[in-house]
Amino acid sequence: MATGGRTPDGPGALYTVDCPESSRVSVVWRADGDDDAVVAIDPEVLARQALDSMTLRPPDIASPRSEGTYLIGMPMWLWVDQSYSTMGPVSASASAGSVTVTATAKVKRLLWDMGDGTTVTCTGPGTRYTADQGTAASPDCGHRYDKPGRHPVEVTAEWEVDWEVDGGGESGTLAETRTSQVTAVLHQAQAPNTR
Repeated sequence: MATGGRTPDGPGALYTVDCPESSRVSVVWRADGDDDAVVAIDPEVLARQALDSMTLRPPDIASPRSEGTYLIGMPMWLWVDQSYSTMGPVSASASAGSVTVTATAKVKRLLWDMGDGTTVTCTGPGTRYTADQGTAASPDCGHRYDKPGRHPVEVTAEWEVDWEVDGGGESGTLAETRTSQVTAVLHQAQAPNTR
C-alpha cells in the first residue's frame, strides 16, 4: 500500500486488509520479516465463515399438512419436527492465523404467518397433537381459523448465532432465517342430518 518506512520496531510497511464478507477495510503496520499471524484478523469474518459451513435447514412442518382436513373454529395445533439442522443447536469453528472462532446456532423462535392476516409466534417447536387431546387447544403453539378456504401458511425460523473467540476475548451474535410453506385447507363443519 505504501513504500517502506521505519518505526521504533524497525523497518516495515503499511498493508490494507480487505474483508469482503463484512465490508471492512483496515490498515495494519507489519515489520519486515513478520509472519502472517500478526495481521489483524476480524473475528466476525471468522464467525461468518463458521456459520457458512453449517447446515441450517428450513422448518420441517408437521402440522398443518397440505393433505390434512381441518375445520373452521376448531383448534389447529402447530408444530415442526425437530432435528439439529432445523432447530439446532449446531456448532462450527473457523480459524485464521492463531485466532479460532466458534459459533453456535439455534432457533430462537418460529413465526407462523397463517395466511389470514394472523401471525403466531412460538418459542419452541410446538407440541405434537395426539388423539387423546380431543378438541383442546395447543398448550404452546396453535391457531383457529374463522373462514373456510385455502390458507397459505409460511413458517420462518429465526436463528440466533452466538460466536466467541476461543480462549476468551471478542464475542457477538449473528442472525439467520429459514422459511417453509404449506397450504392449509379449511372446511365448514357440517351439521348431521337428523331426518
